[in-house]
Amino acid sequence: MEFYYRLHKFCQLESRKWLIFVGAVAIAHLLFQPLLFPYGYAVRTLLPTARDPVFDESRMIGTGQSSIKSGVARNALAVDASSELKIGLFAQNETKSDGAGDVSHVSEVKGHGGDTENGLASEEVNLDDDTAELAVDRDVVDDDDDEDDVRLENIVDGNEVTQEKDSVLELPSEAKKGLPPVQDVTSKTSEAPAALSQAVPPTTGASHLKEKGAFTTSRNNSAGVSNPVKKKIKAEMPPTSITTFDEMNQLLARNHRSSRAMRPRWSSERDREILDARWQIENAPAVVNDPDLYAPLFRNVSQFKRSYELMEHTLKVYIYKDGKKPIFHLPIMKGLYASEGWFMKLMQGSKQFVVKDPRKAHLFYMPFSSRMLEYTLYVRNSHNRTNLRQHLKEYSEKIAAKYPFWNRTGGADHFLVACHDWAPYETRHHMEHCIKALCNADVTVGFKLGRDVSLPETYVRAARNPLRDLGGKPPSQRNILAFYAGGMHGYLRPILVKQWKDKDPNMKIFGPMPAGVASKMNYIQHMKRSKYCICPKGYEVNSPRVVEAIFYECVPVIISDNFIPPLFEVFNWKAFSIILPEKDIPNLKEILVSIPAKRYMDLQLGVRKVQRHFLWHGRPLKYDLFHMTLHSIWYNRVYQIKPR
Repeated sequence: MEFYYRLHKFCQLESRKWLIFVGAVAIAHLLFQPLLFPYGYAVRTLLPTARDPVFDESRMIGTGQSSIKSGVARNALAVDASSELKIGLFAQNETKSDGAGDVSHVSEVKGHGGDTENGLASEEVNLDDDTAELAVDRDVVDDDDDEDDVRLENIVDGNEVTQEKDSVLELPSEAKKGLPPVQDVTSKTSEAPAALSQAVPPTTGASHLKEKGAFTTSRNNSAGVSNPVKKKIKAEMPPTSITTFDEMNQLLARNHRSSRAMRPRWSSERDREILDARWQIENAPAVVNDPDLYAPLFRNVSQFKRSYELMEHTLKVYIYKDGKKPIFHLPIMKGLYASEGWFMKLMQGSKQFVVKDPRKAHLFYMPFSSRMLEYTLYVRNSHNRTNLRQHLKEYSEKIAAKYPFWNRTGGADHFLVACHDWAPYETRHHMEHCIKALCNADVTVGFKLGRDVSLPETYVRAARNPLRDLGGKPPSQRNILAFYAGGMHGYLRPILVKQWKDKDPNMKIFGPMPAGVASKMNYIQHMKRSKYCICPKGYEVNSPRVVEAIFYECVPVIISDNFIPPLFEVFNWKAFSIILPEKDIPNLKEILVSIPAKRYMDLQLGVRKVQRHFLWHGRPLKYDLFHMTLHSIWYNRVYQIKPR
């Protein structure tokens, strides 16, 4: 009785009543949570060794088993700062040497069906399980060849290496242990064209079908994917229309003369500054023997120099803080999509160009990663990218509702930088008036010459040393006429290999080469010793081999109809490359042999001179790839602006 009396007296105080009530609710919550919320256990999360199911490593690397079973896309907002620390644990093995023997990063395959690190489709493969389908549509398929390493990486800052685990994303192959073995894709794609059956590379994020297409070749029937009706594979067919190189030049000049951009709804001092810059560029003083610029590389070296100077002294960029990681503000610094990551990282760190007050900005940067958009949101085997486009649509609508700057120009003074092959589709309509720096620069699928920028697709093997293995043999020691090795992606490469493989000792044309470090080094040495490096298109028009050839001082031979070469508005590509129509493959050797020795020496000199403009540096250098990309965005804006 005394106990009950004391308990009754204890409960009489108002504050103690609330304390007892809160305690009872907490206990009930802990006891009944497993019944109400089968995917979360509050008690377990309090234990230091508990594993958070939301950040299961297998889901982080893209297997996403639970999301696939439920048919729900992976949430772009599910990986916040705390989760990035967990991803950072995956990068512990990234402290290996970046020497020639370092292969810690070479075991993944790019999200758009590419060759591996040395450009070869048959390299060793440690895949995530997003490797299910054949590529089937030029507008849907991820193109070319090279693996896509995605892991938390050290960031190069000059000569110092700083750990910024919330800034750069990579996932190592170690994180992929325990995945089911990769099956032979070709064994379940007997209905695919014979050219594909020779070498079909499994792909991260898959080579995907168009959402409305019914032809599927998924190896995961348990996921509810069927194979009802065949659809003609556009990636396996030549384009129905071809824009020649000369026509591209004419189109560029015409679009610079007459802008299609929306007239601003109200005037701005920044607009007047850009209009003044245009006048100065068009009346630029003649440049003669500039020690920093090799004139033959440029369309107009005088206008380029003046435009570059005005960019340095005038241009200000505002970077939107909206958007959450990992899709926004989280650059990938190595692998096939490194261009968008390096630009994002260097742009965000720029004190020269970035302003905090958007009213002072001439351009507005939307810092998203097209690779992480696909990686985070694409539902494996769904063949549907609508949610990716919808995510960016909602983002642009949020910007338009929150800030007045988008609505003033309809987005014409906004720009994005994206290297994944899906970027043209993802940004269609709702970002149509923006300046798009795209690796997939196909003039027949929405790329606007004079407004959009052809972004160089640079394969970075080591984020801490992006210049590793730079250079090649002098011309006198290049004893191979032409070299190509890689996967049989698309319709063009099988034609090239069938025409020239084992047909001529001077034409080193191969398909996929064997896996291993020796093979990778052999590939690099072939490029360093070749006069011409063949750069055929894959599923899409772009190929990392173009910049790779320049990297190894080999004259690139671009064979890709409708492809806009990188930084087209600035460079005279005929000064350092050979551009051939696809129909000339049977005459390839005859064409190359007919090039006079002096002409080849001029081309090789042009490659060595232009090389500096295609290199990334931890701290940007004048005229390097960061500045050249930003300049092309600025230059196109100068020629697209309309006065109020």
